[in-house]
Amino acid sequence: MLTSVSVQTLQRLPVYLNLLKSECMQQAVYVSSKTIAESLGLHEIQVRKDLASVSSGGKPKVGFSKITLIRDLETYLGYNDSNDAILVGAGKLGKALLAYDGFKEYGLNIVAAFDNDESLAGQKEGNVPILSLSKMNDICDRMKIRIGIITVPSPAAQSICDQMVASGILAVWNFAPAHLDVPEHILVKNENMAASLAVLSRHLMDKFTD
Repeated sequence: MLTSVSVQTLQRLPVYLNLLKSECMQQAVYVSSKTIAESLGLHEIQVRKDLASVSSGGKPKVGFSKITLIRDLETYLGYNDSNDAILVGAGKLGKALLAYDGFKEYGLNIVAAFDNDESLAGQKEGNVPILSLSKMNDICDRMKIRIGIITVPSPAAQSICDQMVASGILAVWNFAPAHLDVPEHILVKNENMAASLAVLSRHLMDKFTD
């Protein structure tokens, strides 16, 4: 790792990586910050700064070796290392995430799911076992799990988060539309679908009222 980066830069890095791996870049040997910026509708200076923070392979008037840049981005983002995770809430959203094969490409390996519905215990979704919620603490402790994914209804989210923290979870990916109170050393990443929908709806309203 060359240096720490801002959250905004960190969120852009996977976008660069996806572009470099896309079909439109398949024939490229070298790629410049300008090309990436134009393809994504971003500012060239911002892209250049982002890439320079994670890769030292850029050359003036030549750009980056695409293969080297892909490797540097994957290394920085930790895609080459497998991070085990657990998921709590084996409802429709939870099962959809469990069935998604793409997480492994990004170094995320969901090893178990938990639910308070005992009738689900023993089932599998996407080859991931669904277990009783009462077993979460033991599994997390035994397997040293540090990432927890929350896909439970909003009223249960804080309680589940508290259990995760007590089980040694250090990073929480929260899909529940609820604010979570956690200790300072715990990272929470919220995926708020209602907020995203509000942005889309507002954008459409503005367009039709111009």
